[in-house]
Amino acid sequence: MRDMYDVVIVGGGPVGMLLAGELGLQGVRPLVLERLAVPAGESKAGTLHARTAQSLDRRGLLEAVGRSAYGNVRFHFSGMFGLDLGAVTGDGPAIVGSPQAWAEQVFARRAAALGAEIRRGQEVTGIEQRDGSVTVTAGGRRIEAKYVVGADGARSVVRKSAGIGFAGSGARVAALMGDVRLADPSGLPGGYHRTPRGWLIAWVNPAGHSRITTYDFRAPHADREAPVTLEELQAAAEHIAGVPVPMRDARNLSRYGDAALQAETYRAGRVLLAGDAAHVHFPWGGQGLNTGLEDAVNLGWKLAAEVKGEAPAGLLDSYHAERHPVGARVLWNVRAQTALADPDPSVDPLRELFAELMGFEEVNAYLSGMISGVDTAYDVGVAGAGRMAPDLLLKTAGGDVRLAELSRDGRGLFLDLAGRDDLVARVEGWPVEVVRARADHEAEALLVRPDGYVAWTSQAGVNTLGEALGRWFKHGVANDL
Repeated sequence: MRDMYDVVIVGGGPVGMLLAGELGLQGVRPLVLERLAVPAGESKAGTLHARTAQSLDRRGLLEAVGRSAYGNVRFHFSGMFGLDLGAVTGDGPAIVGSPQAWAEQVFARRAAALGAEIRRGQEVTGIEQRDGSVTVTAGGRRIEAKYVVGADGARSVVRKSAGIGFAGSGARVAALMGDVRLADPSGLPGGYHRTPRGWLIAWVNPAGHSRITTYDFRAPHADREAPVTLEELQAAAEHIAGVPVPMRDARNLSRYGDAALQAETYRAGRVLLAGDAAHVHFPWGGQGLNTGLEDAVNLGWKLAAEVKGEAPAGLLDSYHAERHPVGARVLWNVRAQTALADPDPSVDPLRELFAELMGFEEVNAYLSGMISGVDTAYDVGVAGAGRMAPDLLLKTAGGDVRLAELSRDGRGLFLDLAGRDDLVARVEGWPVEVVRARADHEAEALLVRPDGYVAWTSQAGVNTLGEALGRWFKHGVANDL
């Protein structure tokens, strides 16, 4: 190994691998340290929401990660399938079916192709931060890095070693999950089932393994680390269903709870956190993986600029400022869903009322925007900016091109949509690519960050452009990667 790495990423799951690729795209070659010698191949998550899909489309990864669904897509809030995600999606798919293990492979291949060094079978046991560097201890060896990112899960060694607090609410629900062969697949209807004793979620495969999940609200697990047995999963399923659920040949058994915890800060000096190392919660809506992947997209270009000496003051701190509120909002809506999911019959009227409210367009848009992530907006200091740029069809001198296609190399973009020579002159010397085009958009010009979010719009006024450029970019940096 080299004596000093620019960035060491601890954790080679989907979040760590996507981040490694984002850094590589910017010309920074990170080292990824993964505890497992080979990928586990287990997919606890399988849903990528619209905002994640939009981000991956802007990196040319959308088709590779899974199967996209467009238009009206029925989805749930606390197990009530009254949402239409397609009503708020806009451009791109409403949802993508992508097993977590497959997405991890796609991201790992991209990271390696972009120069990331991936070391498997390397368990990190601690880090030590000093002025100018961080020492990572892994496999009995000490590795020096300018920055370390903990993407090493809920029990993050990086977070604990850095002394970053992990606060929130403890678990009260005991959940089990596993893939089993059902003795009578036709006797167990698939989908989400709430009974007075808890929840049974079944994805039934008559020809193979079915995924069974149980939510027991009586008490949290007595021992969160205890191995799960087939007998325990079957007993939980039968208790909740109230009928026999014979099963055999179990695999991928796991237990978890509904603790909702968040790191107090996503950055402590030269140590940063992303994914489950920064936030954990119950899996309502499949939001955890998506939130972590969006962490990676937000952090990658900022950390790369810092490493290369091309970051304006405060750029790296904006990672916490932007992503911590997003994570907190996810924890909030998940806790609300868990409260609504309580199996006590006294909660039934509240669920019935909530299900009726979900039929209103405004409520559907609010909840769907929150679950899918498309309502994510950052405070970029410019009125009317801060949301992801729409995937405009740009009519350029060289032909039509989608904005997503122009975002593949991770550059900042300045879109001149009205022949504004005066504005183009103002961005000279800044590391952004100027694109002169026509498009169906109300603004005459847009400044788009490398992560696809609008940093400035001409509707905010010409005089605010310089400040916006200086907030996200460093003047005089060559516009090449």
